Amino acid sequence: MHLGVDFDNTLVSYDELFHRCALERGLIPADLPRTKSAVRAHLWALPDGNTPWTELQGLVYGTRMAEAAFFAGAREALVLCRERGIRVSIISHKLEFPARGPRVSLRKASLEWMEAQGFFDPAAIGLAREAIFFESSREAKLARIAGERCTHFVDDLPEVLDAPGFPAAVEKWFFDPTGSAKWPAGARRFGSWAEIRSHLETMRP
Repeated sequence: MHLGVDFDNTLVSYDELFHRCALERGLIPADLPRTKSAVRAHLWALPDGNTPWTELQGLVYGTRMAEAAFFAGAREALVLCRERGIRVSIISHKLEFPARGPRVSLRKASLEWMEAQGFFDPAAIGLAREAIFFESSREAKLARIAGERCTHFVDDLPEVLDAPGFPAAVEKWFFDPTGSAKWPAGARRFGSWAEIRSHLETMRP
């Protein structure tokens, strides 16, 4: 078994961080729901709202990345994979630099977050750095999933799992903690990482 996993919004939750950074900048009211989607919807409703949203993304994924949080249960699921000998690769569509704002390497910020979270610690998650792939386009991400011969892939975006180039032999695992109305064709849905971990316990490495 080779489990491929998306990074942003699949392993890492940015809800609190987007709300905090937007509030600090005076972009949102304090009582706005503490979710990334609520912040984005609020900003997109403003004149030229895409500009502050794009700048906020660069801040969250770059300079403030260290403050991002694991989704509940994700760490434990990755540790289970190490303990059971399940191969894991992180495959993410992530540009090197943000479209607006300070020229901070988003990839370097993500790797530093992983380091701090024990991704490369043999006694913790225990991944090799060579198992981390950042790709510059969705097409390159799909090609990497195929090239690494993943048997299963976890992603939060239906449009990735439904993409024409998604490898046919790879089992789709849809991470859907908010209960999306759109469900990728042929995908197994998981509402939490606890559910993914429970399912992994039933599988052969």
